[in-house]
Amino acid sequence: MNFSEYVLSRWDTLSLAATEHAVVVGIAIAIATVFGVGIGLLAYDAPKVRSTSVAISAGILTVPSLALLTLLIPIFGLGWGSTLVSLTAYAFLPIIRNTVTGLRGLDAATVEAGRGMGLSRVRLLLRVQLPLAWPLILTGVRISAQMLIGIAAIAAVVDGPGLGTQIFEGLSRLGSVNSLNATLAGTLGIVVIAILFDLFFFAVRYITTPRGLRVRP
Repeated sequence: MNFSEYVLSRWDTLSLAATEHAVVVGIAIAIATVFGVGIGLLAYDAPKVRSTSVAISAGILTVPSLALLTLLIPIFGLGWGSTLVSLTAYAFLPIIRNTVTGLRGLDAATVEAGRGMGLSRVRLLLRVQLPLAWPLILTGVRISAQMLIGIAAIAAVVDGPGLGTQIFEGLSRLGSVNSLNATLAGTLGIVVIAILFDLFFFAVRYITTPRGLRVRP
């Protein structure tokens, strides 16, 4: 059976696995974005909070994904629970760091102009600082998403959702019928998901970035 025949014969299984892969990454990114940007807002102007949050999120990222997934099994069990928690934890560093960098890197004159207009701290943050820092913040979210798409494949070892099952199934039967097809289908599926996520974030950035801040080719 060639590769195209393999994909067609297992389309239902592959499409379900691809959907689960995208959904678990999407949920993890959504949670990490809400909390990561929130932490960044609290940390950018507070040195101790900033250094602590970045250090903790960086420390989590150094833990091997297989080890973290295994450690979470006694708490969250096999499957979605451990997968979602681990992916969310891995997503924090780029989001927090880019939020802090984006807010701290703003032109001081622009911020002072906002204060001079009588804007309160909250209104200044929402109307001036966040819109200006948003492209860099979204870049951090995009980086996290691309990273998680690959890490999610490893979750198959703890019965997690996604295309990792196809890859590990093929590798475990290497040399047998359709083992290469299974591995290739899982790998190419992940590549397609990564491209689709990238296009999604490109569209989000274009729509949500103020016209004057859009980078023109």
